[in-house]
Amino acid sequence: MNTRLDPVLSRIDDTLEPTLERLMSFLRIPSISTDPAHKADCRTAAEWLVADLKSLGAEAELCDTPGHPMVWGKIGSGAPHLLFYGHYDVQPVDPLSLWDHDPFAPFIEERETGKVIRGRGASDDKGQLMTFVEACRAWIAEHGTLPCTITFFFEGEEESGSPSLIPFMEANKDKLAADLALICDTSMVSPGVPSIASQLRGMLKDEFTLIGPSMDLHSGHYGGPALNPLKEISKIVASFHDEQGRVTVKDFYEGVEEVPAEQLAQWESCGFDEAEYLGNAGMTVAHGEAGYSALEQQWARPTLEINGLWGGYQGPGSKTVIPAEAHCKITCRLVGTQDPDKMRKNLRAHVESRLPVDAKVVWDQDLEGSPAAVMNTARPEFEAARQALSDEWNREAVFAGMGGSIPIAGFFTTILGLDSMLVGYADDDDRIHSPNEKYGLKNFHKGIRSWARILDAVSKA
Repeated sequence: MNTRLDPVLSRIDDTLEPTLERLMSFLRIPSISTDPAHKADCRTAAEWLVADLKSLGAEAELCDTPGHPMVWGKIGSGAPHLLFYGHYDVQPVDPLSLWDHDPFAPFIEERETGKVIRGRGASDDKGQLMTFVEACRAWIAEHGTLPCTITFFFEGEEESGSPSLIPFMEANKDKLAADLALICDTSMVSPGVPSIASQLRGMLKDEFTLIGPSMDLHSGHYGGPALNPLKEISKIVASFHDEQGRVTVKDFYEGVEEVPAEQLAQWESCGFDEAEYLGNAGMTVAHGEAGYSALEQQWARPTLEINGLWGGYQGPGSKTVIPAEAHCKITCRLVGTQDPDKMRKNLRAHVESRLPVDAKVVWDQDLEGSPAAVMNTARPEFEAARQALSDEWNREAVFAGMGGSIPIAGFFTTILGLDSMLVGYADDDDRIHSPNEKYGLKNFHKGIRSWARILDAVSKA
């Protein structure tokens, strides 16, 4: 029996209904950071968080930036000092016609597999953010204080490139100083399998426009002699990969290492169900790099993906036109020590070397790139947290790779000198960034209990 922790867990169970009411109130705020029409809503969400932190007894404030506000708060005393990060902004809801309900009218839905919370931001990241806040609320309600010092750091631009993040962190190093950063914006490796991220892929974004004729051309008058940008960009895009799914850009795999056999064996026993993972997305086989499992392709291999490819007439009916331009959006997920700056240079050279006569390319100059991150799982706090998660979920928690990119983890290291621990309770089928986003009610509830256990364990580590 843990006389310090057990009352906190009981309170979490007994107060789940008002906890859910708070979350629903938060989810109703349409804080879409990328849409200027929702600027006021983003500020409303930030103000909501400031008020909620103050209700815990925390010192809290809204911090203006050139973009959307940051939220900062602090409470507790004693070691360790933990910095918890989350984001209150959400993705756009388009296409709205694919939603079964109002994205900002959250509700509890009964499913055969259990109850879920439906609504934009339920899983990414408002629901996950609130698991930690509610764990702190329960500790304070039971003991009048926390078992350690907590600084809260909530961002409002994560879904729109975080333009204000680095300047804010550099200007507020003292306010954000801590011993360890905690991030709750990840998923579990498989339903019911608690997971701590051991590594994250990096990210490189780029976009180009291929320009051909000086104007859209009549395909009868110019069909044949004219350079067609859509045809040419299609050939370039097709050249990015070979028949085995490997990327053909020069030096693309520089800095990529094979997964050690012992680590691969651990991954293979972590509960990941490849068939279920693929089936959730309507697939039966993995379509990536040949010779690697879906798990390796997701966690340990780099990718070059085409996120958007368009040009020409896209309205109803037919328009016999040869377009003047064609466009392509690209993202690369990076692993190991791949250098995003070198990657961008080689990617652009690959495209430019394949331009036909009379074509030119214009590149996006809003550059984004971050390297992969590896967590310091040798720290004693990580094993303490892993055991705490195992106790809550009645299943051995695992250190898992993550296919996504969370640049904030790298920024905590380079700007604040902090290691990061990433623990999330989302499922792969939560439809984040898609219509009909959900978050399992069980995951939300046990996520709160998990953080309560982690606070107890880490404060003793």
